[in-house]
Amino acid sequence: MAILAAGAAQAAGIGSGGGPSEVVLVVQIVLLLTVGRLLGEAMLRVGQPAVMGQLLAGILLGPSFLGALSPDAQHWLFPPGRDQKALLDGIAQLGILLLLLMTGMETDLALVRKVRRAALSVSVTGVAVPFGCGFLLGWFLPEAMLPHPELRLVTALFLGTALAISSVKIVAMVVREMDFLRRNVGQVIVASAIIDDTIGWVIIAVIFSLAQAGTIDPWEVGRSLAGTLVFLGLSLTVGRRLVFLLIRWANDSLQSEAAVITAILVLMGVLALITQAIGVHTVLGAFVAGLLVGQSPILTKRIDEQLRGVVTALFAPIFFGLAGLSADLTILRDPRLLLLTLGLIAIASLGKFAGAFAGGLLGGLRRSESLALACGMNARGSTEVIVASIGLGMGALSQDLFTMIVAMALITTLAMPPTLRWALHRLPLKGEEKERLEREAAEERGFVANLERLLVAADDGAKGRFAARIAGLVAGSRGMPVTVVRLGPGTEGAVLSGTVSEAAEGARDEEAGAVEVTELVRDAPAAEAVAEEAAKGYDLLIVGIDPTVAPEGGLADAVAGAAERFDGPLAIAAARGAHREDPERAALSILAVIDGTRAARRGAEVAVTLARGAGAPLTVLFLSQAAGPRRRLTGLTTGLGQGDSAALRDVLDLAEQAGLRVRTEVRATRAPEREILRRARAGNHDLIVMGLTRRAGDGAAFGPLAETVLEASDRSVLFLAS
Repeated sequence: MAILAAGAAQAAGIGSGGGPSEVVLVVQIVLLLTVGRLLGEAMLRVGQPAVMGQLLAGILLGPSFLGALSPDAQHWLFPPGRDQKALLDGIAQLGILLLLLMTGMETDLALVRKVRRAALSVSVTGVAVPFGCGFLLGWFLPEAMLPHPELRLVTALFLGTALAISSVKIVAMVVREMDFLRRNVGQVIVASAIIDDTIGWVIIAVIFSLAQAGTIDPWEVGRSLAGTLVFLGLSLTVGRRLVFLLIRWANDSLQSEAAVITAILVLMGVLALITQAIGVHTVLGAFVAGLLVGQSPILTKRIDEQLRGVVTALFAPIFFGLAGLSADLTILRDPRLLLLTLGLIAIASLGKFAGAFAGGLLGGLRRSESLALACGMNARGSTEVIVASIGLGMGALSQDLFTMIVAMALITTLAMPPTLRWALHRLPLKGEEKERLEREAAEERGFVANLERLLVAADDGAKGRFAARIAGLVAGSRGMPVTVVRLGPGTEGAVLSGTVSEAAEGARDEEAGAVEVTELVRDAPAAEAVAEEAAKGYDLLIVGIDPTVAPEGGLADAVAGAAERFDGPLAIAAARGAHREDPERAALSILAVIDGTRAARRGAEVAVTLARGAGAPLTVLFLSQAAGPRRRLTGLTTGLGQGDSAALRDVLDLAEQAGLRVRTEVRATRAPEREILRRARAGNHDLIVMGLTRRAGDGAAFGPLAETVLEASDRSVLFLAS
């Protein structure tokens, strides 16, 4: 098809004027996207990453295959002239920045901190050994293979870097596909690849400044290193806060479509220009931009989905396809170059394997774990292609060296998945690790773990302050930002945000960040105030408005209006008893009511979060038609149906993972509202937590059970409706 298209275009005289042609550019893009997508699908079906198919697409359309089959068609499709090539190269260069942005977003710094000892050990030895091998290879290469013999040091440094770093995208993808991402060795593999990538981009930035200087200028190298360290230090401290503010401002203030994505792309460009200005490569700025965006406490999932689509569908196939086009594998017909390429692959593989294996042993891993780690770290893939492309573009690598590195990246990446699978399947799952995996799996399925941003609609009375306290306890567990809409006439001071901050600080998990609280004052009706703010995107609304119950029964108009204008899950808090006197500090004794439904499970999860954050006792009351006589259970769920037993066990597991001791009671009753109120009084509980299902078509209707409990209870009540 490519040959026919080229022949028809040549017959029509398209692209024959000597200058760059838009038609040729469109044909190039269509071919790279189509062939890259089809070959990527083929690679996925044989257990290889799709990016390898995109790289093979460029090889097939380039001089390695199409050029040998039909040189005229290949030259028309991809003219060697600088002007036409510059059009496609411009898209590819933007693709590099976007790929590094995505790589940074996928970098889990919390994971690196968890396994930092082993990961640092593996990274240091895993980079140093192959880097040294690559540097020596570059130092003793024949001058004929060097683009600039006088810059042998730059070429040797680039070769060392190309052999040293692993592709975090390929490594993470393979480990994730094998369901080993959360295993101990899987975490070390991914964390080591992350550190490898970070070290690699810093080294490349320094080499770039060295190549620009043309000679070894200690002052210039020192300036670049100092600039890089200052840039990284400011970015990872002050920059984290500024990026969060930027994302929130773009989301909350701008009305146009995809405003947050635009803000992130501008941020990427600004940081790339800053790194260029301090004498290092733009890729470092793009990578750091991704790191900062990935650590934002809000909108990370939506940003990732929107960016991933355009990068995966357009820029990645073009960039990797162009890399394949630049590689002329026909040079390997020369026995000397073929032997050099095989030697390069051997040096890269053995150096990385030996370094990573030794690092694993030094980091305290077992031999079997170190073996799996060494197999996993050998994938070069996309990272190596990016490094080689940068080296070719700056003149540090010759065309032959570029082709050899691309061949090495291709072969090591294709070899990594089967060897890693073989090594990982030899690792048994042990007790402590098994418990941790079960706990993390439960958290990922959970409700609270997937919240990113909370909205509170409350007045400054006791119920409003109690709702703010509830929000702080939930937010503190995950470091979620909270926006408080204070209803009523404006008064001086942030009345509710202080309550949120105090509760959040007391409930703050060791790994969670500080809770960012914003308080807004709105004198408008609750429905209007909630609708205006909810449009900015929130995962949970917590309502605390007095009165909660209307005189005739049911929710009061203000509470019902707020509930109707929020589409997502919402919690309604009603402070009673001691919580009306001291809503911020009165003790909590929580009764979580569950019945086996998904909504009830969510309510129980919130109850567990509150009990853990406040250090409060927790009792779980299970209402089941299948239960026998009234009794208290001590952990066993005998007498329940299979589904009810599993639901209760799930909640008990949540509490156990949170480190809570829970009282459990099972009741069979035809009047659940009476049983709930009776158990709250008998157990001296002062907060009833229930998860409910919102009725379709009426966002403020939760059913007669919830309304009866809300109207009749003399204890505080928290409904979670979803």
